[in-house]
Amino acid sequence: MGITGKSLLAALISLPLVLSLSACKDQAWNNPHAADEAGKNILYSSFSGRPKHLDPVISYSSDEGRFIDQIYDPPLQYHYLKRPFQLEPNTLTAMPTIVYRNAEGQEVAADAADLAFSDYYFELQPGILYQPHPALALNDEGGAFYQFTDSNDAAAFSTLSDFTETGTRELKAEDYVYQIRRLADPTSLSPIRGLLSEYIVGMNEFGDKAKDIRAELQDGEWLDLRSIEFSGVEVIDDHRYRVRLNGKYPQFNYWLAFHFFAPVPVEADRFYNMPGMSDRNLTLDWYPIGTGPYMMTENDPNKVIILERNPNYRDDFYPSEGESSDGDAGLLDDAGQKLPFIDKFVYRLEKESIPLWSKFLQGYYDRSGISSDSFDQAVKIGASGIGLSEEMLERGISLEVDVLPGTYYFGFNMLDPVVGDVGTTEERTRKRKLRQAIAIVYDQAEYISIFMNGRGETGMSPLPPGIFGYQEGEEGINPNVFKWVDGKPVRRSIGHAKELLAQAGYPGGRNANTGEPLVLNLDTVGAGASATQNWLIKQFKKLDIQLNFRATDYNRFKDKMKAGNAQMFQWGWMADYPDAENFLFLLYGPNGLVTTKGAGVNSSNYDNPRYNELFEKMKLMENTPERMAIIRDMLLIVHNDVPWASSFHPHSYVLNNEWVSNSKPHGISKAVIKYLKIDPERRTELQAQWNSPVIWPLILVAALLFVVALPGYMAYRRRLQHRVSSTLNPSTHQDGGQ
Repeated sequence: MGITGKSLLAALISLPLVLSLSACKDQAWNNPHAADEAGKNILYSSFSGRPKHLDPVISYSSDEGRFIDQIYDPPLQYHYLKRPFQLEPNTLTAMPTIVYRNAEGQEVAADAADLAFSDYYFELQPGILYQPHPALALNDEGGAFYQFTDSNDAAAFSTLSDFTETGTRELKAEDYVYQIRRLADPTSLSPIRGLLSEYIVGMNEFGDKAKDIRAELQDGEWLDLRSIEFSGVEVIDDHRYRVRLNGKYPQFNYWLAFHFFAPVPVEADRFYNMPGMSDRNLTLDWYPIGTGPYMMTENDPNKVIILERNPNYRDDFYPSEGESSDGDAGLLDDAGQKLPFIDKFVYRLEKESIPLWSKFLQGYYDRSGISSDSFDQAVKIGASGIGLSEEMLERGISLEVDVLPGTYYFGFNMLDPVVGDVGTTEERTRKRKLRQAIAIVYDQAEYISIFMNGRGETGMSPLPPGIFGYQEGEEGINPNVFKWVDGKPVRRSIGHAKELLAQAGYPGGRNANTGEPLVLNLDTVGAGASATQNWLIKQFKKLDIQLNFRATDYNRFKDKMKAGNAQMFQWGWMADYPDAENFLFLLYGPNGLVTTKGAGVNSSNYDNPRYNELFEKMKLMENTPERMAIIRDMLLIVHNDVPWASSFHPHSYVLNNEWVSNSKPHGISKAVIKYLKIDPERRTELQAQWNSPVIWPLILVAALLFVVALPGYMAYRRRLQHRVSSTLNPSTHQDGGQ
């Protein structure tokens, strides 16, 4: 067959293919999700890296909490809609009852001078069940179905789904107490063990006993932690338990909303510690077990993580009250409805932001953050503030903007001989003025605008908005750095900063005694010049100060910080719980990173005796006007001493496609997906609309091929017919030859 014949054949083949594409225009043809999931009540999201820990005793990362906080049920939770953040019972019948006692065990008032202990009493809702799990499967005799005596018994099992038998049972008070025992166990390596051991009675003694007993066990032998006495915890009955604290610790209620205090049944501890299990990643750190609204049915960190509705989940209902604006926002439309709304969450691994963004715009991801690459496409900033671009509005996409409860700061090492708070009174005064001068030229608002697309706000103190003690308006500004002009803070002039620099002993950026230029060092992580570094150099040049970067890897950076060898640095803190103590302890002297040999959170090593005294008084107080007055005094001290040159509170931007509802950002709790709702039918409709193939070019090409090829093909057919005719009539051919 000649070229023209092939061209015509291609055109003829193309036409039915094009017509078939046109026929299925109502269905999204490039959907990356499984075909059998189409139209189902499934929310699609993504993750960028493997969650390192899923064991609630170890996990201390928000990236991990987004998964396990849907599975584990701590006794308390945060109200989804109310702000300021408000705790409420989760698995309890009511908030814990607190009884204060003296050293003899007699009940005393909350403000009694002889208060020695706080007893917290918990009562569980009856009838709460665990998710189906092989650790709870029973044999005919009522014992554990799976009982491995050596590692060979586990050889047939590589994932949790390989265990065909599952079971459940009622949640008991003993499960909560067992988790507290796990927190106290030194082998668990819980990151909050050190803090809690100061408050939970008998925690250190329990840990010492567990360590001694383990020293006598055979390798791999399981230790039932119930066998060790723990004076600070008590199981009263199946639905009640008690925890005793040293003294008074109001912040303990916040910890009770963490997965650290979620229940873990002893059967799960035994199951995951059977021989051969850890060799196959069959551990609690890989496969959680809980009573929460969802259970993890697939954990493939190289591909996908799947959460599915826990079929045994208790009666739980959407809140019927919230903030005044929640009703107008539609956030109370489902008040009183049973939770959760969504059957399944599929999290796919997406390492790059651009493919993730493209799939969100195609409707294949339901929600999305906004990377720097896609910010201009998604958001517009005008005189009226921040809003969505026309493209996003046309798609019905909504934007959630929230101030995260966190603080990132540019800090000074207060032990440093140049910028720190060391030396004689006169020397310390000069160094304080140096820090104040730097604080003025470090234009945090400009940094946020250039490098964060405006997603943040300048911090005036360690406390972010929404935390008790945060001060707005003129009262909250640092008067050493800002002036209040026409109802807003205005940074003091460069001229004023230069005056402070001269008073510090560096007129024109040079040592007044030696004439040498002032060179300061910023310790960073990573290597190489960057736009951020160039910007920082520019800021310091405003005072004729030379800025030098000392870049190392993160481990070396941490070592320098622990040893107090850094001069200036950048770091941050996100709230564990919404209380002023959880931020103001960043500047509490005894928490100094050097003093505690790396265990503290005061990375500046700031140590002001008056601040420390006020902190110790404030930290255990309820949120009263008296506490607010103390916090104001503490912030005035910080404003004057300037242990941080500047700080900012980050903003969270989240986009929701039209079919997602009940979404409200919650900066503290991750246990929020049970409240989300989607409209799968609307999603399918828009996916088909947004991904309808553009077929007219194919039709045009096929038609052109047909038109171009047809004359040649007809000529070919005539030649072919002539040859056939000549073969059938040879005489005609011979006569023609003569």
